[in-house]
Amino acid sequence: MVKRLLARGIRGCGYLAVRYVRALLLLLALPNGLLLGWLIPPFTGGLVRLANSERERAAKYLGLPPGVPLPPAAPRRPGDVVALVRDASFKRSLRLLLMPLVMIPELVVTVIGLVGAPAGLAGMLLWKLSPGNFSLNGVNVDSWAEALTNGPAQIVGSLAVLAWVVPAVAHAHASAVRSLLAPSDSQLETARLEQRVEELTKSRAGAVDSHGAELRRIERDLHDGTQAQLVSLAMRIGIAKQTMVDDPEKAAKLLDDARDGAEQAMHELRGVLRTMYPPILADRGLAGAVSALCARCPLPVDLRLGELGQVPAPVEAAAYFVVAESLTNVTKHSAAGHVDVLMERRDAELYLVITDDGIGGARINDQADLLGRGSGLHGILHRVQAIDGQLELQSPIGGPTTVEVILPCG
Repeated sequence: MVKRLLARGIRGCGYLAVRYVRALLLLLALPNGLLLGWLIPPFTGGLVRLANSERERAAKYLGLPPGVPLPPAAPRRPGDVVALVRDASFKRSLRLLLMPLVMIPELVVTVIGLVGAPAGLAGMLLWKLSPGNFSLNGVNVDSWAEALTNGPAQIVGSLAVLAWVVPAVAHAHASAVRSLLAPSDSQLETARLEQRVEELTKSRAGAVDSHGAELRRIERDLHDGTQAQLVSLAMRIGIAKQTMVDDPEKAAKLLDDARDGAEQAMHELRGVLRTMYPPILADRGLAGAVSALCARCPLPVDLRLGELGQVPAPVEAAAYFVVAESLTNVTKHSAAGHVDVLMERRDAELYLVITDDGIGGARINDQADLLGRGSGLHGILHRVQAIDGQLELQSPIGGPTTVEVILPCG
């Protein structure tokens, strides 16, 4: 307990000591800043960066996330005072000038906490070397009675300051820095919108890439499968037409082959269409389609379905393919013996979790790794991001692997 209190106090002393040095440098630079800051734009940008640095260190001391920083200083021409006055980040960073006002009291608390106990111990032991010239608790010591009375009192008081007062002052300073140098509500809203635009830009790019890859796959399937069957069908019908008069039996056989080819072409065409929007979703709904997927999986699957409500068609398709691709990945690569699937509606979102007890180590990669893993999960990510959903993968080495997907239904 005592060790922890002292460690907390020493950490607070370190924080306050660095703040004192920074406040002193800021105070020394203040005259030049007042004279040249309006004229030289880098002075403005430097003050904003210093404010962000102080806020980041305060958050680190408090054990909190750094939060949204102040936006960079607005670009301006030298001497452009109007742009300087309108710069919200610069005006917020001016609150740093409050640091020199508290630097001396904080330094006094820091020195008492760090030096008081060692100085008290030294005074108790060494006062005899120069009686009356050693001070303990503000009293000049010239007898053992004063040394043994004031010395322990100074040591106990200093340790109390180190254990409780210093951390309280440091915490108050860090909290004030985080509050005073925080961006305004309008700046926070702008930062949120910028982050949202960046996320949507990335998801749109992923959706476009995924859509392009899907179109190329469909084109390849039609070209290599259905189109080849139709060309062969046309050739057989042509040959049968030419041989119908001279060899009716051969023509009949060719027509039978053409009929079989037409049925195969229709079967392949239905397979291609099924990858675009599975008919089972229209026939049995999302719950029934996912149940069929789990029933067909060669591994034991524990499916838990909650109340799904009305789910938009794009979300249904995305959820169906997420489950299908995840079960395929588990079967091929995870060496799992059991799979858990949870699907339920949570307010305006569809919540989906697939967990297996396999070897783990799954990653989301553009290309498959040496074991063939990764590209399937990357396709799932693009499919989820295309409808503004979220995907989180947890797959430590040794397992288990959990794919958690949240799809908006609003």
